[in-house]
Amino acid sequence: MRTLRIGNASGFYGDRFDALREMLTGGELDVLTGDYLAELTMLILGRDRLKDPGAGYARTFLRQLEECLGLAQERGVRIVANAGGLNPAGLATRVRELADRLGIPVRVAHVEGDDLTAAHPGSLAAHAYLGGFGIAECLRAGADVVVTGRVTDAALVTGPATAYFGWEPTDYDRLAGAVVAGHVLECGTQATGGNYAFFAESLAKSGHDLRRPGFPLAELHEDGTAVITKHPGTGGFVDVGTVTAQLLYETQGARYAGPDVTARLDTVRLTPDGPDRVRVSGVRGEAPPPTLKVGLNKLGGFRNEVVFVLTGLDIEAKAALVRAQMEPVLGKVASVHWELARTDRVDAATEETASALLRLVVRDPDQDAVGRALSSAAVELALASYPGFHVLAPPGKGAPYGVFEDVYVPHGAVDHVAVLHDGRRVPVAPAQDTLVLESPPEPPLPEPLPDGPLTRAPLGLVAGARSGDKGGNANVGVWARTDEAWRWLAHTLTVDRFRELLPETADLKVTRHQLPHLRALNFVVEGILGAGVAAQHRFDPQAKALGEWLRSRHLDIPEALL
Repeated sequence: MRTLRIGNASGFYGDRFDALREMLTGGELDVLTGDYLAELTMLILGRDRLKDPGAGYARTFLRQLEECLGLAQERGVRIVANAGGLNPAGLATRVRELADRLGIPVRVAHVEGDDLTAAHPGSLAAHAYLGGFGIAECLRAGADVVVTGRVTDAALVTGPATAYFGWEPTDYDRLAGAVVAGHVLECGTQATGGNYAFFAESLAKSGHDLRRPGFPLAELHEDGTAVITKHPGTGGFVDVGTVTAQLLYETQGARYAGPDVTARLDTVRLTPDGPDRVRVSGVRGEAPPPTLKVGLNKLGGFRNEVVFVLTGLDIEAKAALVRAQMEPVLGKVASVHWELARTDRVDAATEETASALLRLVVRDPDQDAVGRALSSAAVELALASYPGFHVLAPPGKGAPYGVFEDVYVPHGAVDHVAVLHDGRRVPVAPAQDTLVLESPPEPPLPEPLPDGPLTRAPLGLVAGARSGDKGGNANVGVWARTDEAWRWLAHTLTVDRFRELLPETADLKVTRHQLPHLRALNFVVEGILGAGVAAQHRFDPQAKALGEWLRSRHLDIPEALL
């Protein structure tokens, strides 16, 4: 079968700068992608654009190209990146200027139409998530570099695959296979051992070098199947576990919806295909939903934070005293949140390990309400509060924060356009066939394990987890590595048990989804992140460690699994 080799060199704005060169020099590639956008990134770029209307794109991408554009041209590797952010046309112009300055004859195209800010007054940035067909048009016309604004992360893979294999919009199974491959690649080294639940075991048993994991690539085939791998000799590793972990990241139910296709995650099958190779097959696709997601970023007001350090004895009493002393200045603040983190130890050997942290976070539409008045009140306590009073850092004047919201519009509300390297503008037709998104019936549970002796132990001894954010919601994907562990996990980790293990979720809506082929459960926790990452509703604002907290919790586990 013909093979299209697509690599990834960026999982976020600020990822490893040298990754572009590493991927271009490490082995064979046809296309190299870069994912620079996230909900928080769009807010950051929106604030950049307020200061400079010509900004709004990922500046590091240009600096990377300055080093690597000639190398990509020599090796015949096409580059596709969403680094255009809020200004893909502006970035395309800058790339052309860079190529002219370097004397490199490259054809640069871009995709636009995602910007709906004008239709959503009060938004700093409102952008629809576009699919991959605009990228495909640019590549078919001969572009060497394609930059986009807000497309789905997987579109960076579906677009090149569509162009290369000549897929039609109704080739849903093939498109879905590319979506799954794209979802695995999108976060870079998370697919090659980064942020991996069983990293300690991998270091101890297999000796994998996780200090600098290599970036992943996918070998895509015309039927939509793929092999996830990495360049030879690079750090990290690829196995069924690392791919499973990334597949569960920032997903919800069995239907993974996008603008081109809805991929059925409950059909994905992962099998080893040799060292550092995992085959992805069996993926089924359906028509996309009738609406497109639009991410709205707004300025929510102003935020300030003070962290009081409480050392030694009487921690609770010290916290109560400083709270009472701060109360007069907090009475008119719109949102006040206190959190006492008991990081202190009894009879500690160092002052740091004898200390707890009392965190105060305030938010208000008025900067003055959370600015100087609050800062002065905290500083004035320096000689008048609990013994050992000090704070981690002096409070500031209050910084603006953002809130994220997603809304949905019909496909036809967006003017998706591929702007080719020669300036021609090619409209991209919206999806003609759509299917309203519904949760499929829950699959039957596996046979439970037979009764046997139990041991109280952390869940993480038998299950991996990865968690992430989607607006104000979080997901926690939990998977087992053996059929026996899956039989136990599927019956044991119910929604009620999940809430019991993570008390922060007790009063929130939690939905459980089964993915038996992956031996996985995916929990969606609604509202735990408030108004999204930019609002910093909790100390882990993107729920990155929610899964690790769950794995650390103890419950009765069959001894046969340990």
